[in-house]
Amino acid sequence: MGWVATPELVAASSNAGAFGFLALATCGPEEAIEMIEKTLTLTDQPFGINFHMFQPGADQIVATVIKHRIKAVSYSRSPVAEYIQEFKKHGVICMPTVGALKHAIKAEELGADALVIQGSEGGGHTGSTPTTLLLSSVLQKVNIPVIAAGGFRDGSGLAAALAWGADGIAMGTRFMMTQESPVPSQTKESYISAGIDDIKITKKFDGLPHRLIFNDYIKKIDHSNPFTLLWISIGSAIKYKQLTQSSYKDLIKAFFAMLKGDDLTISQSVMSANSPAIIQKAMVEGFPEEGAMPSGQVAGIITNLPACEDLVLEIMSDFDQACSKLEGIRR
Repeated sequence: MGWVATPELVAASSNAGAFGFLALATCGPEEAIEMIEKTLTLTDQPFGINFHMFQPGADQIVATVIKHRIKAVSYSRSPVAEYIQEFKKHGVICMPTVGALKHAIKAEELGADALVIQGSEGGGHTGSTPTTLLLSSVLQKVNIPVIAAGGFRDGSGLAAALAWGADGIAMGTRFMMTQESPVPSQTKESYISAGIDDIKITKKFDGLPHRLIFNDYIKKIDHSNPFTLLWISIGSAIKYKQLTQSSYKDLIKAFFAMLKGDDLTISQSVMSANSPAIIQKAMVEGFPEEGAMPSGQVAGIITNLPACEDLVLEIMSDFDQACSKLEGIRR
């Protein structure tokens, strides 16, 4: 949700009754702080932030979250135990996203207060286990609340997740496909027109399993040789440096943090620079055929772009109907 979960979308989501997370992983520290402060002017409802604990300026982001008493933080790759303990000391809820059972267990050991488990149906970086199976396995091993993600779009899905034992659901793609989403209209149309079979996983994009809409550009990357991928990655790393206002020292530090914390190979860590620069082309600049569009498979059955308020009302209406239907079956 980098460049998508902006102050405007997060505030609209939270004002509608959901709990929005501000995407800060693609920001430099100054921009991240500005986004937090802007969101606070747009809503008086609680919201959270999502960031990488290894990103340049992480110390400043942590301090700002604590200063403004932001309700929750979301993170995934390379968690830093010291940051987690600092958040917990100040009452900030730590809610990492994980895509595998072993990462869920580790997250709880590091102090997570709740978990978002994302099944393979989810967009962007994702695991290999379907949501229902991942949820079941995690619930057997952890003792903290678990929120299910990957494949959800409506109230029926919420009812199903609660029946499976989850404490709620998280949705990225569904809120990206709303009126308040900053994604350019031509890119939103690409999401609307994508079929389920067009939304697949590749490891060639940035070294990790990444679910994307397979446009011609991603198809080309998926068939590229290692030399071509390395060349693309170097160019992307330079652009990432500009986007986050990082120094080369910052990039090297982040590189080794990913090697240590994510169990990545050197080539995978180099390739990880691809994500921000190429995603920006489609999601910010509005050239969907020239960039990457992370997407949950659920986009293949979403056909509209409602306002956040209408979406949340519809979800809850669907949820009530689903619960009533289940009650009828039970009788």
